[in-house]
Amino acid sequence: QVQLVESGGGLVQAGGSLRLSCAASGRTFSSYAMGWFRQAPGKEREFVASISWGGGNKLYADSVKGRFTISRDNAKNTVYLEMNSLKPEDTAVYYCAARPYRTAAVSLRQYDYWGQGTQVTVSS
Repeated sequence: QVQLVESGGGLVQAGGSLRLSCAASGRTFSSYAMGWFRQAPGKEREFVASISWGGGNKLYADSVKGRFTISRDNAKNTVYLEMNSLKPEDTAVYYCAARPYRTAAVSLRQYDYWGQGTQVTVSS
């Protein structure tokens, strides 16, 4: 069982930056691949980024590639999402997710544990 708590969301102007954090409970965090997803009002939840258990493999949605960076610190049981050059279309609730496998993944169905989400709002 893994519990996930996101933080770091907020209101930022277009072009600005935010760093999201996701703290995980449990002693086996390093055995889980982690992901970030987001859901805008009236839209389905979508993949943003994923990182393998050791951090060596990272996947990104095309819409955030080159602007967002996912990373993890297994000693701190934490995964991060650094978001730069933010756009109004990045506005959404951002969710952290964990899967009990070592490889990164892009599908919601491949993740077993989810956080409550943190709101990111980008003003124009």
